[in-house]
Amino acid sequence: MGKITPQDLTGGTFTITNGGTFGSMMSTPILNPPQSAILGMHAIQKRAVVKDDQIVIRPMMYLALTYDHRLIDGREAVLFLVRIKECVENPERLLLEV
Repeated sequence: MGKITPQDLTGGTFTITNGGTFGSMMSTPILNPPQSAILGMHAIQKRAVVKDDQIVIRPMMYLALTYDHRLIDGREAVLFLVRIKECVENPERLLLEV
């Protein structure tokens, strides 16, 4: 009890990988059957961005989604990434289910 076994890790269809814990800034996650998609989360680094015509420093994290086009339409994949972005930027949306 309290331990993950190899059997617990088989048969999944969606995976989240966090290369950011090792400092990865960007990568392309690779699907392993029977996965239909894998979301790669990367390190958070400060970046210069433009907000209201001003250059400001903001924490940035890149996300990468690899998916099987035979199962998932590109439009739906992009909408999923937009939703993840919205939730990360405004976590209260998760609580309010907006």
